[in-house]
Amino acid sequence: MPKVYLLDYVAGNVRSLVNAIEKVGYTVQWIKSPEDIEKADSLILPGVGHFGHCMSQFSSAGYLPAIRKHIESGKPFMAICVGLQVLFEGSSEDPSVPGLGIIKGTLDQFDDTSKSVPHIGWNSANTAGKRVYGLRPSSKYYYVHSYKVPYREGELESQGWSVATARYGDEEFVGAVARGNILATQFHPEKSGVAGLRVLKAFLDGTKESADHGQLAVKEGLTRRVIACLDVRTNDQGDLVVTKGDQYDVREKADGGDVRNLGKPVEMARKYYEQGADEITFLNITSFRDCPLADLPMLEILRRTSETVFVPLTIGGGIRDTTDTDGTKVSALEIAKMYFKSGADKVSIGSDAVTAAEEYYRQGKQLFGNTAIEQISGAYGNQAVVVSVDPKRVYISKPTETKHNTIQTKYPGPNGEQSCWYACTVKGGRETRDMDVVELATAVQAMGCGEILLNCIDKDGTNSGFDLELIDQVKNAVSIPVIASSGAGNPGHFEEVFSKTRTDAALGAGMFHRGEYTVKDVKDFLGEKGLMVRQFESSL
Repeated sequence: MPKVYLLDYVAGNVRSLVNAIEKVGYTVQWIKSPEDIEKADSLILPGVGHFGHCMSQFSSAGYLPAIRKHIESGKPFMAICVGLQVLFEGSSEDPSVPGLGIIKGTLDQFDDTSKSVPHIGWNSANTAGKRVYGLRPSSKYYYVHSYKVPYREGELESQGWSVATARYGDEEFVGAVARGNILATQFHPEKSGVAGLRVLKAFLDGTKESADHGQLAVKEGLTRRVIACLDVRTNDQGDLVVTKGDQYDVREKADGGDVRNLGKPVEMARKYYEQGADEITFLNITSFRDCPLADLPMLEILRRTSETVFVPLTIGGGIRDTTDTDGTKVSALEIAKMYFKSGADKVSIGSDAVTAAEEYYRQGKQLFGNTAIEQISGAYGNQAVVVSVDPKRVYISKPTETKHNTIQTKYPGPNGEQSCWYACTVKGGRETRDMDVVELATAVQAMGCGEILLNCIDKDGTNSGFDLELIDQVKNAVSIPVIASSGAGNPGHFEEVFSKTRTDAALGAGMFHRGEYTVKDVKDFLGEKGLMVRQFESSL
């Protein structure tokens, strides 16, 4: 098979990019030195994370002259996400560091006063009147970034660039640019399902432009994200299974019994991908604490899943500073790096985030840089870090009874209480801490978390719908995206949470695992209600 050269500068999940390239009929040759770039016919520059860090990595390794020479030679060159950003003159993310300046213009940050930042999810890449490198106005592509190139009509076109645009709130920005031998995408084609594979194939095949076949552009903007979550653990026979329970109890009976086995993780993830899931989340609910880190069962699950599932994968459980069975100390950053190399796009941190937040407040809201959240977001960007929050209601007669952030609830407590606060828990909900959900959410945002997975112990396994009051309280406290979780029992619950709260995504588990509804059922229902969703594309 023909080769494409790939420059990996420790920029997050490149495993999925390799899998996507192989899926469309090419093999990958790794760039290990500037001299290797001279051998490259086609070169791809992937990336996530910080603009300044990216440029310093290139500069310190001596790659910048070789990259410029490759581009100037006219040989095919593709840049992804922060790879696109470094082609510009600079970014407000790090004003002291210049970009390559191949494209005139600079980046600025999204306005977070009216919408969540980072911009995470599926959005458009609309070209004007022609199809560039397989981009279709009817398709949606996966974006994850906080900084963007503002689109000003004619500005880039006057430099000879073909431009694809997207819109987030009232801000229109550049989704992709192409000129001559260069294609650069702000979105991640390797995470954009069949639509993204089509773009990769067109670039590698050299198919720069084609007719649009009269396809009409769909409404621009971020779609409603529907996420399928798989709780994974070993059962009593030692097999990895997907399980689900009520209030976090995964046994068949309250007094014990076998671990509930709902299927095999890799097969179920592929099924949900083909039903149209926008993301897949694996929660490793036992963390495989007795396994050597080099042989984590979840690593194999991620490797196998990422070979056929081309949407973002999140993994949670066991991501913390730890000690391997041979006595070797291993940092949370090193564990996250293993997950990223195996195919994960994000890591989810649970109980350790509560411990870190407690220390943050004890020290007067001071950051120390050594928490798992800070380590990982510092290296890979905040979009790579999710914090999974497990709160439960504590009812009180009146708000003055507690120091915590309270709400007036429409659902009175067992003694008619009209107020409550949400206490954070650790260890899978088994232990309650003296910290409320607002305190935790604001602390982890300050540490560098890019997204909150908001569970609710009271709602888990009830199939009664999401806790809208909890979601409202957290959304009002933070500017980062929030994923609603716990309680989904039918498609109407998804419509309710998207219509009545400002949640950025919604997650389902048991209703999908038991086969009561499919992801497609949910999306079809949302579409019928006028909400914008991404539909699964089955062929290139």
